[in-house]
Amino acid sequence: MNLFTREESTVYKVLLVDDEILVREAISAKIEWNKLGFELAKDCENGKDAIEFMEKNQVDVVLTDICMPYIDGMGLSKYVYENFPQTTIIIFSGYSDFEYAKQAIQYKVAEYILKPVTARELSEVLSRIKEKLDSERQQEQKIDELTKVYHSYTKNEALIISRTLSRLVKGTQEVETSLKELEEFGISVESSAYRVAAVDIDVYSDLYEVEDELKKESALMSFVVENISSEIVNNHGAGLAYRDSDNRVCILFLTNKPKEFTEEAVKICREIKQTVYDTMKLSISMGIGRYVHSLDELYKSYDSAAEFLKYRYTKGCGVIFDCEKEIVSGNPMELEQDFKDLASAVRGSDRKALMDTIDHIEGWMRNGYVSRNKCVAYLHQVLRIIYETVQETEESFQLKDSDISNITDARSLQKAVALIRDYASRGLEAAMAAGQSSGERQAVMAVDYLKENYSNPDLSLNHICEYLNISTSRFSSIFKETTGKTFTEVLTNIRMERAKQLLRQTSLKNYEIAEKVGFSDPHYFSIAFKKMTGKTPKEYAREK
Repeated sequence: MNLFTREESTVYKVLLVDDEILVREAISAKIEWNKLGFELAKDCENGKDAIEFMEKNQVDVVLTDICMPYIDGMGLSKYVYENFPQTTIIIFSGYSDFEYAKQAIQYKVAEYILKPVTARELSEVLSRIKEKLDSERQQEQKIDELTKVYHSYTKNEALIISRTLSRLVKGTQEVETSLKELEEFGISVESSAYRVAAVDIDVYSDLYEVEDELKKESALMSFVVENISSEIVNNHGAGLAYRDSDNRVCILFLTNKPKEFTEEAVKICREIKQTVYDTMKLSISMGIGRYVHSLDELYKSYDSAAEFLKYRYTKGCGVIFDCEKEIVSGNPMELEQDFKDLASAVRGSDRKALMDTIDHIEGWMRNGYVSRNKCVAYLHQVLRIIYETVQETEESFQLKDSDISNITDARSLQKAVALIRDYASRGLEAAMAAGQSSGERQAVMAVDYLKENYSNPDLSLNHICEYLNISTSRFSSIFKETTGKTFTEVLTNIRMERAKQLLRQTSLKNYEIAEKVGFSDPHYFSIAFKKMTGKTPKEYAREK
């Protein structure tokens, strides 16, 4: 059933205001008003005359100049904005000053055209305004017609049936009582298996900040969704569609062949989803609950359907969840490595690694079935890791209450992760700025550490990076930039200088000196020593 009828094209009334009579006559004559869908209701020479006319006559569009006696164009725009907010304002003026443009925005001026304006340019502007007004008028008509049908609906038996089905499905009324009430309307729900599908209109869900006007429309729009769902379900002979007390549309599927009906239920839901979008341009999400085999277990099917709809936070809008197929997974331990990688990326000033890790965390949440509360908790942990890691080098970097609350209040995972990326970028920039000044200090600490621990044959790059609490890539970059040498070159130099000292001042054997300076293989020590000094340890000792 088509609830909306297409109306004939509306003609909109225009008020023209300009203090130059030649301009008014030129515009009046050269614009094909009727062809564009407009009627020139009146032309006035100033804002004062225009206001007097508007107080007695309705107009849809005010076309005005700025510079006029008595009340100028901006004064007229302010008056229209405050008293006739539905009226569209178009300004054409020789003034391109920014202050005028700012005022025009303040008074919701639809178009600001600089003189001289041609008939063609003004016609194009009017055509755009016509499309906007037509769209607004059609929307108003839809709401008016829906309201009439809805008021009729609330008084008839369909409302009583919906309430009974809702109580039956949610288990808030005895099954026998519900069955007797349904029998009075000739409705039977006898079947060997049942499934309950829950339908939510996405724009009215908690994924969006619903404005008061939208809240008023929600009951009407859910009524349309119910009608579409009911018609399609009836066509398939698959059950009953109704609305519960929260304006959520539900479907009670009835079948005696549950195995074969599983795909059929999904097919019906897809048809409903597509028809709702084609008819109303509304996106809906649907959860199809688990099978139950008795009426007193219907609430279990409904609860499973409603529970899966909560995953729209991660999955997005316009989704259909089949509880018989969906597998809830997602072990939080899988994120442990990601959390470590976050810290390493910040320490290493590796932007790509940092963003890739955040992408991986988002993908894990999106592909698994993670509740909104858990997602928010994990993202708060990401914030803390970034904050604490940046603090290692930049103590002034902050984690504000607003950073945390913005993540909590984000309506979707996508929006929350966008905030995380922004915070991560700010943190990385702060760490890099601080790192530039602290690099020399870390390089000096590293050299000191090498001088104290060179005798350890297992001393490695990882050891010193753990000591400095810095990533290997970040350390290597800082160390080479500050000392002009690699970690290995500096360590080898320290060991060889100590070896030369021992060869000069002691009578220790080669293998003993090798062991003292951190070489577990005396032969390799001799090779390394000759490579650096040009002499074997024996030759060097004999000379010294």
